[in-house]
Amino acid sequence: MSAPTSPPLSPDTVPTPPRIVRLARNGVAVTFTLNGLAVGSWFSRVPAVREALDLSAGRLGLLLLAMSVGALLAMPTSGLLAQRLGAARTVTLATVLVAVGLTVAGLGATVAGSAVVVAVGLIAFGYGSGACDVAMNVEAAAVERRLGRTVMPRFHAAWSLGSVAGAALGAGAARFDVPVGAHLAGVAVVVLTGTALSARAFLPRPVVDAADRPTDASPAAGRRAQLAAWREPRTLLIGLFVLVMAFTEGSANDWLAVAFVDGRDLSEAAGAAVFGVFVVGMTLGRTAGTIALDRWGRVPVLTGTILLAVVGAGMAVLAGSGPVAIVGVALWGLGASLGFPVGMSAAADEEAHAPVRVSVVAVIGYTAFLAGPPLLGLLGDRVGTLRALLVVPLLLVPTLALVSVLRPPRAVEPTPSTHKI
Repeated sequence: MSAPTSPPLSPDTVPTPPRIVRLARNGVAVTFTLNGLAVGSWFSRVPAVREALDLSAGRLGLLLLAMSVGALLAMPTSGLLAQRLGAARTVTLATVLVAVGLTVAGLGATVAGSAVVVAVGLIAFGYGSGACDVAMNVEAAAVERRLGRTVMPRFHAAWSLGSVAGAALGAGAARFDVPVGAHLAGVAVVVLTGTALSARAFLPRPVVDAADRPTDASPAAGRRAQLAAWREPRTLLIGLFVLVMAFTEGSANDWLAVAFVDGRDLSEAAGAAVFGVFVVGMTLGRTAGTIALDRWGRVPVLTGTILLAVVGAGMAVLAGSGPVAIVGVALWGLGASLGFPVGMSAAADEEAHAPVRVSVVAVIGYTAFLAGPPLLGLLGDRVGTLRALLVVPLLLVPTLALVSVLRPPRAVEPTPSTHKI
């Protein structure tokens, strides 16, 4: 099929030099990595925080809810913020909150010994992480379009790689009894410094073809665009799909280490290592998945990976053998790897509407992080944290019916690489 004729470039636009696109790609990858490092570091120390505060599974679930509340508070406006300030400034400002929140949460557990202080830190951490998530995904989608090939899962693989590093650091810190506060404060400094530097390499500004550029860029017009996105069936269905995939990933982030400590009598360090196995599976799936997506397309690849996640999560919970359960954890990670990034790419298929649509999908998707921790915690109080994870495969099976909505619209074709000068 021949490509459609593109509108002529306006006098203030020129092709984006490949070097700028490559630098932006690298900057986005580093940003994803450091965000993953922050999140992985926190989740790897959740068992230590639980022990320091002497929390039951249900109370721990309520505490973890604070991070999700912060993220959901950020989501409704983060798309408009990225549209007005640009992705680079939004990411940098959001990471300041990530660093502050991570530090407060860590010191709240070990120095203050207060669940309230930890919750305040997690709200700030979640708010910053949520705003950063939308902005860096919008920037990643813009880079993906300019490269002309599927790379979004690799950016999320970079996030997973950062999580692996965070999990490894967490396991090491737990093994050598490094205080949670000192550990997380050090990670916060690294994440903030690195993100501020990497965001400087982002594309000069988000680019919209002249024919699609909005004539009214006022705040009121932005709010109208946001409301319009909430009435789009495809956007809402993508959001529902991302919600389940976020729950599939988030339940492992929140509960996998704790579940293996409680349900399989592992040490805290071993529980953190099991979480690392999950993230390694995620990283491998997101790295290799781009090749599969370009070759076979979104629908068949996502159908296969969801089925893989169903099998893997079931094995992780039900296997009588520890090694078999760990294989299940790896398969769970592989199967969950592509749903979230491909959902974000689908929401950003049309660049002119990408920020508001990604924001809507993120709000819906992050509802899983809001409801998931407390629900699994309360269920864990009744059936055990390990058995509670069986909710994951039970939700994934009906989600197969939503996969077709991620097929790219026919009208979406590669656009010229342009930027404002």
